[in-house]
Amino acid sequence: MVSFQDLNDLRVELSFEKGTFPIKPMHVLVLAKHNNKWLLTKHPKRGIEFPGGKVEAHETLEAAAIRETLEETNVTIRHVEWLAEYLVYDKKPFCKAVFIAHVGYINNEGTNFETEGAVWLSTDELLRCNNLSFHMKDDGMKVILEKVSTYEGKWRN
Repeated sequence: MVSFQDLNDLRVELSFEKGTFPIKPMHVLVLAKHNNKWLLTKHPKRGIEFPGGKVEAHETLEAAAIRETLEETNVTIRHVEWLAEYLVYDKKPFCKAVFIAHVGYINNEGTNFETEGAVWLSTDELLRCNNLSFHMKDDGMKVILEKVSTYEGKWRN
């Protein structure tokens, strides 16, 4: 387990073992790549970040990951695989599940509901990006990206 303070000065614990935390994950975060570029989205207030959001009533974590990615990027993902979960000690603590996925279909037309749409960045571009969301800059994201690099050969473009 990795513990760190995020940029809002909240304590966060990150685990690569399912069920580590007493709080059930009710939020998702999705990391997907296509043609060696990360699928991100541009949130109008926070900046560039991986797609994700809250799980709706009677929805599985995987279904939430698929829905949130589609709503924020107009990209359909498949082969959604659990990677990690993290607990944020906010006023009301919450847990988020992190998934990796394959890009299935890219819809270049249509409406993005919650964000300014898909942003595709290489790893170098991601690491140099000046407009990242606050949670994309913390120590936990660095650990997650290092862990994801072990999956690189398994991903199909």
